[in-house]
Amino acid sequence: MSIAKENGLSLADQVAHELREDIIGGRLLSGMPLVESELVRGYNASRNTVREALHLLGREGLTTYVRHKGVIVRRLTVDDVRDLFMVRRTLESQAILTGKLLVDSSSARMANAIEAAELASEREDWRAFGTHSLRFHQQVVGLLHSPSFDEFFTNIVAQMRLVFSAAPDEARYQAPWLARDRHIHQLLIDGHRHEAGEAMDSYLNDSEHQALDLLSRATRH
Repeated sequence: MSIAKENGLSLADQVAHELREDIIGGRLLSGMPLVESELVRGYNASRNTVREALHLLGREGLTTYVRHKGVIVRRLTVDDVRDLFMVRRTLESQAILTGKLLVDSSSARMANAIEAAELASEREDWRAFGTHSLRFHQQVVGLLHSPSFDEFFTNIVAQMRLVFSAAPDEARYQAPWLARDRHIHQLLIDGHRHEAGEAMDSYLNDSEHQALDLLSRATRH
């Protein structure tokens, strides 16, 4: 938890940070139980600290309490997904159209995320692929240069990762997005903001349709 400590977070915030990163990394999936005793050992924290961390994640919409089961990683509904994409359109499109111009450092972070996603696809590690693709979109929102938006969007990314985990065939679900991420990045490099915004809108529309179809199928089964 060294990064969190350097940022001056409380112990509960540190545990919540690590749990959130485990969700983004695809290590904690929708429906997984979050057993206090296991978390106490795994994160070397007190039971009260773990409980507070789980409460924080519950307020963020990442965990939920189920009677007779305890706290689990949240399962998102169709309405949740629609709300997520409304937020994504607002922030990502706004970042492209009105955010700071792309500079070398931001471009390099986007390129690193795309390259990592490509390497993951070559290894057929689709869980990692989804995480790296979302990291690219975090860098897009980063063009707004707003720490508050960055923090908020981290939670959105974590919730999106829970959507991915519902896919029965992650290869089929994830594979089409790499070329589109790369295309958006190239448009930003070339300074074509309007075209990049249109490409992002198309991307998010298609992604939302796919996510809603995925959840609808999962609900029927």
